[in-house]
Order: sequence, then C-alpha cells, then structure tokens
Amino acid sequence: MFASPNETGIAPSGSLLGLLQRGRGDGWLHALAAPRAQAVAALERCVTHDPRQDWRLEHRSLYYARLYVELDAGLDALAAHLLDPDDAARPEEERTGLTLSVLGHLASYGNQDAMRLLRRYAVVGANWRWALDELAVRDDDAGLRALGPEILARFPRTEEGDAALTAAVRDSFEPRPWHLWAEDPGRPGQRARLERALEHGDFDRWQRQMRPSGPRPGWSVRAVLDWAREGYEQTPRQRREAAAARCLGAVAGPEDRLELLAAAAGEQPAVRAAALRHLAERGDPAVFGLIEAAAAAPDRDVATAAVTAFSRMRQDAALERARHWARREDDLGLCAAAMVADRGRAGDAPLVLTALLRAVRTRGSDARELRPLVEGAGRLAVTAAVPVLRHVYRETSSSHLRGHTARALAATDATFAAGFAVECLWDCEEDTREVAARCATTVDTRVVERLRSLAADPAERAGVQTAVRGRLAGRGRC
Repeated sequence: MFASPNETGIAPSGSLLGLLQRGRGDGWLHALAAPRAQAVAALERCVTHDPRQDWRLEHRSLYYARLYVELDAGLDALAAHLLDPDDAARPEEERTGLTLSVLGHLASYGNQDAMRLLRRYAVVGANWRWALDELAVRDDDAGLRALGPEILARFPRTEEGDAALTAAVRDSFEPRPWHLWAEDPGRPGQRARLERALEHGDFDRWQRQMRPSGPRPGWSVRAVLDWAREGYEQTPRQRREAAAARCLGAVAGPEDRLELLAAAAGEQPAVRAAALRHLAERGDPAVFGLIEAAAAAPDRDVATAAVTAFSRMRQDAALERARHWARREDDLGLCAAAMVADRGRAGDAPLVLTALLRAVRTRGSDARELRPLVEGAGRLAVTAAVPVLRHVYRETSSSHLRGHTARALAATDATFAAGFAVECLWDCEEDTREVAARCATTVDTRVVERLRSLAADPAERAGVQTAVRGRLAGRGRC
C-alpha cells in the first residue's frame, strides 16, 4: 500500500512536477505561472501515473480536476492512458482510479468530453466498475439506461456469467445504475435478468451472515489460540491475531492467566501475538517484560505484534513505561514516543522533539511513524520543532502527513498565517484547506479571492465551506 518516492517516481520538492505530485498549493500556483505546455505536461504526468503513497488515504482528484479547468487542458492524454492496450493486462484500480476520479470531477463541472470518456471506458475498460460508480453519481437516467445492454454484455448468459453478474450487483459501490436497468420497461429481458441478480445478491449476503467462520460461544482459551495458530499456518496465511484477542476477552478468566502468560512468551507467532494483545489491553503487570522481549525477537511478525500490543495500552503505567522506552531507536521506541506525544504533558516536549528529529533523520520525511510525533508537537506547542516541521511540510510526498504538519505549524509557527497557510488554500487535502481557511492572513489579496472562489465552488467540501464563510463574515481565527 505504501511506496517510497523512488518507487513512485516523485520529483524533487522544488520542481513543478514535484509540487504537483505532492498536491501542494504551491504546485497549483506555480502551474498557473509556468508556460502552459509545461504545466499541462506535468499535470498529465500526475494524473496518469498516480503519485500518492497511499491512494486510499490521500486525495488528488479534485485538486487535479480544478487545475485542468484552470489550464483548459484537453483530455487526449487521459484517453490514451485509459484506452491503452496495457489496460487489459493491468486491470488493478491503482493504474486508472485517479484518472477516472479526475474525469468524474470534470464531468461535475460540466465537461461533456469527460462524461463521454467515462461512458466509453465503462463499456470497454478493465476498471469499468470505477467508471460506472463515477457515472452513477453524475450521469442522468437516460445516459445510464443507454449503457445497460453494453455493461450486461460483459456477462455471458451462462452459469458462470450469471454468478459474476450477481457478484457485481451485490458488491457495487453505487447501486443506482443496476436498479435503473432492472426497472427499464423498454428492455424486459434485461429487467428479468437483473431482478434475479439483485435477489440472489441479497440472498448471498444473508447466507454469509448466517455462516460465521470464527469462534463459537463456549470456546476455551486453548481453542481460541489454536484457531489463531491454524490461520497463521494456512496458505495463504490468515491473520487472526486481532480477532483472537477479542475472543480471549470474552472467554478468558483469572484462572487462565498463567496459560496466557506462557503463550505470550512462546514460540508460535500468532499465538504469541494474540496473548500479548489480550494481556496488554487488560494492563497485566507482567506484560511489559513480555513486550520488551518480543520486540527484540528475530521473527518480524512477533516484533510487530509486540509494538502493536503496546500501542493499544491506555493505562497510566503504560505512559510511564513509554517515557522510558521513547529513547530507544527501534520500532518499540517510536511507538513509545508516539504514545508520549499523544498523551504526555508539557514536560514531555523535549522527549517528543528528540523522537521527531530522530525519526526524520533515520526514516525520512515520508515515514508513517511521523504522524503521531507531528501531531504531538502541535498538541504540546513545541515551538522548537518548527524547523523540522517546516522540513517535513516541504519534503514529504504524503499529502496526508503534510496536512497533519500544517495543523502542527498552525499551533507552533508564528509565521504560518502569512506563510504556508496561504498556499494551503490550494492544497489537495480538504482538512488542510480548512486549516488554511481559518488561519491564512487576509492581508494577502490572493487569500480573499481564493476564499470567495472556494465558497462558490459546489464541489468544495462542507467543512471547508463552513470555515470559508465564517472567515468571509469576519468570524473565526486560527
């Protein structure tokens, strides 16, 4: 799910392409100031080669779509990307999802070429379900009804084809097209086929609910641990440690403590992980030694389970132990530092700052472990962290992390309102734009103009528009 900048081809942070890949507001502003051909080429590169670390967390589609509108860019490069012969060989969502989402926003802005391209791809493309979901919330009934026969032609009238159709209907994110096609009076054969698929899909969901595959009431601690071990030993491996820990919470009693302590110190990774998590969530006094031993284990699964178990502890004793472990330079040390950042007091600021500096130095500006430390620097108002926070803001390729960094800078950096907050009004992330709308100085004439533009844009998110309108009305400050 996560990739390094090298793997995703992220350009340097000061270049136009690098700024646009990161979704920074400065990228938007630089693109408008650059030669149009250069800006359009960089934009097309971003949309056809998704630059996000984690496409499930980070947002780019509205950011890029708005820039397409501003640059009046054509869609030939997007059409070539979607309709390339490589589409059939690489049907994964990551290849085409961003392009389809950008087209969806452009269709919302009234771009009929984008609407036609979405319809075409829904008929011939490998990732047709995503295109259909975009059309489901943007196309009119007539446009969707016309697609019905061509979409259903994907499913041959065989037993396998009917089963695939049932699965597609059952698992659809946006059910509107399927119901429109099932209610189409002009196509009775299509109507009957889809009514059966809808009925079978509902029955499949009911059957799955009636056939749970997990532990049953009355299971013992040993049975739960064996269930976790069996999943770990299967091919492909089934991760049951978290579910097993929840089950242990229901079946384990005081008399089972010694068995659980032995399991948490044992050799089998899944059994050890489930027992560690259970003991940690209950604050067993012996768990700290077990976690420390597991964190040093050569088995990566065991070490990760130890860190996960500690991260879920909420007792005061865990916070005290975290203050001690935060000086470690391994994953357990980072987890402990994150706990201190999240729950510590003002006196813990030096510890959080040291951990933040160490994490950036050793793991880089894209490390997932930075988020809680960045948040902690903001929560504790660690003003000494401003230089490293600025560095993370500029360099990270994760717009999600940059948003957290912007909020930390708003709490620590006296220059934020007149500096980064201004560019954040053009940022790709909704939460970052909201912070900027509350903080950016209106002395800069671009700020008021941008606030008015966001207020008038129907595609803008509700939280941003609330902040914008409050700001334009003279209410709300950072």
